[in-house]
Amino acid sequence: MSTTSLFATLTMAAITVGSLHSLAPDHWVPIAAVARARSWSRSHTARVALLCGLGHVTISVLLGLLALMFGAHLFESLGEKMESVAGLLLIGFGVAYAVWGFRHSLAHRLHGHHHHHYDHVHDASRASTWSLFLIYCADPCVAVIPILFAAAPLSGIETASIVVAYEAATIGTMVALVAVAHSGARLFKGKWLERYGDSTAGALIVATGVMVAILGW
Repeated sequence: MSTTSLFATLTMAAITVGSLHSLAPDHWVPIAAVARARSWSRSHTARVALLCGLGHVTISVLLGLLALMFGAHLFESLGEKMESVAGLLLIGFGVAYAVWGFRHSLAHRLHGHHHHHYDHVHDASRASTWSLFLIYCADPCVAVIPILFAAAPLSGIETASIVVAYEAATIGTMVALVAVAHSGARLFKGKWLERYGDSTAGALIVATGVMVAILGW
């Protein structure tokens, strides 16, 4: 196979892997759930999805590059272990978020509004954003490793182009799915959702984490 054909084939493979991999619920459900619970705007939700996507693909590509230098087996094994840990992190984050949301809603119900409400909301949103970012960094896609190995005969620019194609497909799919889920979630309204939205989001994240841990999504 010529290098031109190899480049085209690997680029399509990278786009396909990035897009299909991002369809897994753990790539978009947690962000959409927290966005609905926190009443984030569409633009803010997209920025958080972009941030989490960048963290996710950066770690994936770094694992791939390290595998090229030190051997694929070691880093594929490391990546798979990180994926398992990511499921547990989602469960832990979901439980903590649900408990925090329930306590917050209970305190809000007992004591009502107070002048520090905005600061608490802002701090909670910031903490949620960076917690999600760290979880997505701990959940790399090991499927990109064999693609980078196959790209060894190509030039640095061609390999970098394949990486960019993978990153664009992954992040683009994540942002698109989060946007669709965010728009759909905004159709559900009611006092119970406003009061227990954080707890509901936490439960949904726990369910996603369980699927990741058990099914390996």
